[in-house]
Amino acid sequence: MSPAAPPPTRPALLRRSTWTETQFVTAALRTETTGGAILLLAAVAAMIFANSPWRDAYAALRDTYVGPDWGDLRLTVGHWAADGLLAIFFFVAGLELKREFLVGDLRSRAKAAVPVFAAVSGVVFPALVFVATVLVLGADGDATRGWAIPTATDIAFALAVLAVIGSSLPSALRSFLLTLAVVDDLIAITIIAVFFTSDLQLVPLLAAMVPLGIFTALVQRRITYWWLLLPLAFTTWALVHGSGVHATVAGVLLGLVVPVKPRASVPSVSTHDRRTDVAHRFEHRVRPISAGVAVPVFAFFASGVTVLGGGLSATLGDPVAIGVVLGLVVGKVVGVFGATWVLARFTRAQLDSGLTWTDVLGLALLTGVGFTVSLLVGELAFGSGSERDDHVKLAVLLGSLLAASLSAVVLRMRNRAYQRLAELESLDEDADGVPDVFERETTGD
Repeated sequence: MSPAAPPPTRPALLRRSTWTETQFVTAALRTETTGGAILLLAAVAAMIFANSPWRDAYAALRDTYVGPDWGDLRLTVGHWAADGLLAIFFFVAGLELKREFLVGDLRSRAKAAVPVFAAVSGVVFPALVFVATVLVLGADGDATRGWAIPTATDIAFALAVLAVIGSSLPSALRSFLLTLAVVDDLIAITIIAVFFTSDLQLVPLLAAMVPLGIFTALVQRRITYWWLLLPLAFTTWALVHGSGVHATVAGVLLGLVVPVKPRASVPSVSTHDRRTDVAHRFEHRVRPISAGVAVPVFAFFASGVTVLGGGLSATLGDPVAIGVVLGLVVGKVVGVFGATWVLARFTRAQLDSGLTWTDVLGLALLTGVGFTVSLLVGELAFGSGSERDDHVKLAVLLGSLLAASLSAVVLRMRNRAYQRLAELESLDEDADGVPDVFERETTGD
């Protein structure tokens, strides 16, 4: 009688990535953590200025017009921060998207399923919670325009929270968080392009394809002289801005055309060989500028809202603000945690070794930290400087702080387990530069 066949192996959720991918994720998140700390300082500084005797000077600086009178380029400083500097942020997002889909975790359907489904659910449920809240509370008809505000996750802000509470996530959770954030950015970009395009002008939009095409031809051939690429990038941005499409979309388009995989051949004038991952090189150079300068400057001009003198009570009385807070704190958890649980339930998968559903809950709460894109969408939905926009800013801050606090409580409970996993993931007994646990998973042992 032949022995019984062993039971089939159940698929694992949130599996540890390869060593190469783990190194990339670690480096990217280290920069974002530093940027998140600067972002927090910028937001705090803005709140201090907006509630101090210098609030008029702060508002005057934000509303000062700068730029030429032609081409719709005479904008306020705050507008330049939102449309100009955030284009750098979205350029990095475009580079991330390209890399993740071609060589990262999103190239594999099996590995992409969980973060993609979680990210989509993490957008749908906050939007539903927001709309349901404003309708139940009897808000005016314009209130539903803010449905997209609580849908975005600010990974830099979230990582700064982790740094503050002293929690170090295992590599599997870090990869899941970064991949989810990349998909989240893609959805946010789509929402901005589709729902917040005003008075579309086809001529400048089509004209933008010319500098974008030249930029593409150059970077694909590994010709990356800054004095060639920067003027082309700015021209693309200016034409997209003049078309009525939000200018940050130009940053994404520029990022998506940068090559990742090797090319058959390159001309003699190329600055890199044919195998160079140009997207990775650009990301390495531009991410610190995005995280350390562009996003904090935007945050400084976007998050200055008056709390004293009735500002807080007015915000708490606005159904839109309540919807934003509930969307971030409740909608995100239901969407991200619920999607992961549903996948596990219906695919009979189980969490990878060392992880528990408490970890998923803590991570889901952390995705409720929304800041940069949430503030941008609030401005687009209700108009920069409007009373409701001020309420949205304060609601985003309150919701993010509440989500961060709840996440901190949950993740801190697992800190010892994370420390043990960190030790395991750094153990290299054969001293070959690759931790043993990654070698075992590569060989299937």
